[in-house]
Amino acid sequence: MTDVSLNERVAIVTGGSRGIGRSVVELLASSGATVVFLGRDEDALRDVEHEFNAHGWKTRGMQADVSKPEDAQRVVDGTVEEFGRIDILVNNAGVTRDGLFVRMKDEDWDAVLRINLNGAFYMARAAGKVMMKARAGRIINVTSVVGIMGNAGQVNYASAKAGLIGMTKSMARELASRGVTVNAVAPGFIETRMTDSMKDDAKEAVMKTIPLGRYGQPEEVAGLIGYLASDAASYITGQTFVIDGGISM
Repeated sequence: MTDVSLNERVAIVTGGSRGIGRSVVELLASSGATVVFLGRDEDALRDVEHEFNAHGWKTRGMQADVSKPEDAQRVVDGTVEEFGRIDILVNNAGVTRDGLFVRMKDEDWDAVLRINLNGAFYMARAAGKVMMKARAGRIINVTSVVGIMGNAGQVNYASAKAGLIGMTKSMARELASRGVTVNAVAPGFIETRMTDSMKDDAKEAVMKTIPLGRYGQPEEVAGLIGYLASDAASYITGQTFVIDGGISM
């Protein structure tokens, strides 16, 4: 894991009960942060919370739907009330509803934009106000190489992830004078439940396009996010960091 110290920091991680988000929660908590992590599956939240807290780490699972602005505000208000501050926000929650765009249902377009893009906006808007008052903070948006390269069958997902990159840059310009940095991380193909559901022939085809010849691991993405959340990255803002084994170069 990345060697970063986040003692006495308070973090919120959306989509934190599995995949990349779970690895981010583990890294931040093991680095000394108190981590509030969000999800919609109450049982999964409790399982992760119990496992991590057994290590002596400070984590709190909270059920929320980030696509609802009232849920985002509730999470931020509850975190401040209980822990007194918010230092780090990692917008990781995301879904896919793949299909050719000429056949894409309105609800599949709306669902992906609502959770992947709107949700990040709602969380950043609520947490950003707290960070501005403190004149310090880190917002890290998890986008995707698909938002840079595009991908057939993922017009909705690519649009949301490309939107996150633009959002990151604009937010970074607005918040820089208040000491708050905003950056994005763009993973390529990472071994998660999402890639596990791919068919073998699709996995093989993707593997051929990755110069490093393997899928990434969630903890590798978490390591980059941990660095951006730390004091070591205090002079970095408005940037998108690609972590994809070379697929987009």
